[in-house]
Amino acid sequence: MAPQREWFEKDYYKVLGVPQSATEADIRRAYRKLAKENHPDANPGKEERFKEISAAYDVLSEPSKRKDYDEIRRLGPMAGNGGAGAPGGPGGSPFTVRTDNLGDLFGDLLGRFGAGGAGGAGGRPRTTASPGQRGDDVEAELHLSFLDALNGVTTSVNVTSEAPCSTCHGSGAAPGTTPVVCSRCGGRGVTSENQGLFSFSRACPQCAGRGMVVETPCPTCRGGGVETRPRQVKVRIPAGVDDGQRIRVKGRGTPGRSGAPAGDLWVTVRVAPHDMFGRKGRHLTLAVPITFAEAALGAQITVPTLDGTVVLRVPPGTRSGRTFRVKGRGVVDDKSAGDLLVTVEVAVPTKLSPAQREAIEALATASTDSPRTHLHIEKPGV
Repeated sequence: MAPQREWFEKDYYKVLGVPQSATEADIRRAYRKLAKENHPDANPGKEERFKEISAAYDVLSEPSKRKDYDEIRRLGPMAGNGGAGAPGGPGGSPFTVRTDNLGDLFGDLLGRFGAGGAGGAGGRPRTTASPGQRGDDVEAELHLSFLDALNGVTTSVNVTSEAPCSTCHGSGAAPGTTPVVCSRCGGRGVTSENQGLFSFSRACPQCAGRGMVVETPCPTCRGGGVETRPRQVKVRIPAGVDDGQRIRVKGRGTPGRSGAPAGDLWVTVRVAPHDMFGRKGRHLTLAVPITFAEAALGAQITVPTLDGTVVLRVPPGTRSGRTFRVKGRGVVDDKSAGDLLVTVEVAVPTKLSPAQREAIEALATASTDSPRTHLHIEKPGV
């Protein structure tokens, strides 16, 4: 079937199982799922289905191709609908388009795909290999101490996923052999077909777009070039990483197929709590107990930080729960440093010595104002 006729007869949206309003991300996700389920390396006998999926993705994944596909489908109904004078019917042509914008539409197509035959003056034939399947992303978790998360660390995470075959190193060929250039496409991965006005390219059916053919498959991966095995991946965690933050390690996911890039590794960081410090974004938090005398009379207290101690001035009349800011003693990253937020809490003794009790009773006797005066509520009708 000629490729341009497929644009009329094949509903590529239906092939990928997505609506016509699907976003690029929706199309990419659908393609990856279907390609994985129907890849001929893992599913013998699915070659035709894989080609159909690849052809649909080749068109719908490129905005310009998708626009032309949608326009041609809108202008010319599918061939074979029947009816006199209709496309595919008696007296009809395989497809019809309006002639008022024929030059604009086909001119754009000619410039993009290349013209074929005598009617293609000014166009240059061009072939583009069908895109291979990008490798899948891999998820992993990394547990860090509070201090390692603040300071940054380079470590390794354990991942069990597809990786280049340890026997053939990803070539798919048995040891002592190498893949050979595909005799049908000459190693280009695509074959060209001239269809009158157009010259179209599609993935080579013999090598499935790889450009190479494995004559003696590797016994470990059976020619696929990948195997599932545990591996360690080195990860650099930047200073100041927060709990739940995801770090991307580019290209360390599963290998791509047919020369496509590998997926990425996404590491979710889990940070253990600290015995003393808490965290709010770029700021550290610390709760410090003070006595009633220090709160009432004021004092200078020593508070810990991650790199030593600082002296904090508590003014007279400080209420319990007040927070003080110590500049630059919080989370430090490549850009700046956060602050240390110190919350003072008045400690109430649970046991009193006779001297303490006498002093507090004297204070109570000397106190004339009640802190609950503002809570007085007048009775109705008074």
